[in-house]
Amino acid sequence: MTTRARRFDYIIVGAGSAGCVLANRLSADPNISVCLIEAGPSDRNLFPGSYIRTPAGIIRLIANPKWNWMHQFSRAADSGEPDIPCPRGRVWGGSSAINGMIYIRGNRHDYDHWASLGNRGWSYGDVLPYFLRSELFEPGESSWHGRGGELNVSELRSPSPVNQVFYQAAEELGWRYNADFNGPEQEGIGPFHVTQINGERCSAARAFLHPILHRTNLHVLSATLTHRVLLEGKRAVGVEVSQNGDVLQLHAEHEVILSAGSINSPQLLMLSGIGPADELARHGITLRHELPGVGQNLQDHQDVVLMYRSDADLSYGLSPKGLWPLARSPWQYLLDRRGPLTSNTVEAGGFLRLTPDDPAPELGLIVAPALKNQPRRLIPFGHGISLHIAVMHPQSRGEIRLNSPDPRDKPQLHPNFLSHPEDLRKLVEGVRLVRRLASTAAFRGHLKGELIPGENISSDAQIEQWVRHHLGTVFHPVGTCKMGHDELAVVDDQLRVQGIEGLRVVDASIMPTLITGNTNAPAMMIAEKASDMILGNGPSLTEGMEAREAATRVLSGF
Repeated sequence: MTTRARRFDYIIVGAGSAGCVLANRLSADPNISVCLIEAGPSDRNLFPGSYIRTPAGIIRLIANPKWNWMHQFSRAADSGEPDIPCPRGRVWGGSSAINGMIYIRGNRHDYDHWASLGNRGWSYGDVLPYFLRSELFEPGESSWHGRGGELNVSELRSPSPVNQVFYQAAEELGWRYNADFNGPEQEGIGPFHVTQINGERCSAARAFLHPILHRTNLHVLSATLTHRVLLEGKRAVGVEVSQNGDVLQLHAEHEVILSAGSINSPQLLMLSGIGPADELARHGITLRHELPGVGQNLQDHQDVVLMYRSDADLSYGLSPKGLWPLARSPWQYLLDRRGPLTSNTVEAGGFLRLTPDDPAPELGLIVAPALKNQPRRLIPFGHGISLHIAVMHPQSRGEIRLNSPDPRDKPQLHPNFLSHPEDLRKLVEGVRLVRRLASTAAFRGHLKGELIPGENISSDAQIEQWVRHHLGTVFHPVGTCKMGHDELAVVDDQLRVQGIEGLRVVDASIMPTLITGNTNAPAMMIAEKASDMILGNGPSLTEGMEAREAATRVLSGF
């Protein structure tokens, strides 16, 4: 192996949702040199590029180790159940290249709660300008959306028929229709806005990285694995990486920024000697700075999926009647960017409070126009729908630990899901709500019986046992480098690693608590805000005024 050295002003580890935004904003100044490091390949290659651009290509991406880290949440050793997948993108765009494209900012209460924990500048009114800055809202002018950003947010071009039935069923139950979950209120049932442009995926790489590749002060390294952060005393001075068999030391004049995500960022800190002393000692890693919270506070939206047989007209599937829609879908997509291939497969859903006193919705609901989780099948036999129900504010907390000091070894994910009884209680209540929904007149005319869990699972005890054995997540891990001021805080409210100069973490791992919804848009917001912190800027006067005016209109809360 050979060793070479190069110097940059800023080194960003991870070309995902946050890293692409940071690379764009920092390199906008031609006098600042930026190096963006990605362990996976470019998304501009034919493969995976064609799968990434095609929304339904998620089926090919979500479980492919070429473009996915393929992390796993471990279950208890005596559970007898397989581990739970935790897919994370390993390609330009990161998880925004393999996710369901849902654009959700979260609830006002989420960010006001962060601020109440002592994180200055993270209230809803503070962060809203950064959401607006990134966004190009395709449906048109709205005081709740941005129009000048790079991230195209649109409506689905060919929504499934199941969505209208879903809205009718929800109306029967008295659940309000909500056309915009990012508008004045989040609660309700409705369609998701998606990060798509012209019927194609608009990942963070497509939005923020592709347009700036001509900048001579930006250097993007693909297929480059970061081993550790280089430290001189208590200051980060660069990173050690491997590329094509060579070990490289890259030096940062100003800062190293970890945007490797909620799994890989804490792993890199620990590999660098920053983290819990006992965990580092267990692997023979020299302790450079003790931070007990690194890898702690792991959270995800725990969920379960109920499945129902349905009419062929309501969903996608393999059947004599379903062959024609599937057969013509490539032509619809190639000629007009419409049809089933534009589907993100999770097209509509909702956010529900369990009691009127809940400050934010406690359950998230998603309807999918196909039977899900059929192993090794791209298209399921027969027709049916899948209804996901998830806990939005879980109280269970897990941790990430190292497997070894080798950066090529994936870390251990110990989520401790359902360790808090409230999470299980809410999921049981959620199962009952989904069954009420499926039993409405609107759905009864289309559904042909509950496949999973089945009518024999009916008592609370039976539902609890079923939930324990069939638990999944919505793929939103956060919190493992939490922002705050307590004993488990890893970064301060400027996202600087506590006790280490020249090192920040900028991704979803800094979230103290989970937001109400998908985490992709908030990860980009975090990067937008971090870029201003790094450069000493703030949102423009216009951005700040517009956002604060919008924020005042939601004082009654979502």
